Amino acid sequence: MNSTQRLSPGRRTVGYTFIGKDPESGEEGCPAVWVDDDRRLLVQGRHADVEALSRTIEDSPRADDESLIVLEPRMIPLLKGVAESIEVR
Repeated sequence: MNSTQRLSPGRRTVGYTFIGKDPESGEEGCPAVWVDDDRRLLVQGRHADVEALSRTIEDSPRADDESLIVLEPRMIPLLKGVAESIEVR
């Protein structure tokens, strides 16, 4: 698969629709967003630092299988795309 195929928003893989990736990231290890066939949001991003983890745990304790992910503000348009994608289904 070439990089154009891999990074094309709206591209479907079995069970998942790729919404997009951080526009300022390179080819590898970048924040990205998908929606699965059950309309669940899948987010790839950096793990939050210890300070963020400790400050947010009071508001919403995390289960063992949960993580706090950090997304930069430039990812907001992609998250809006997710909302549109889910509403259309």
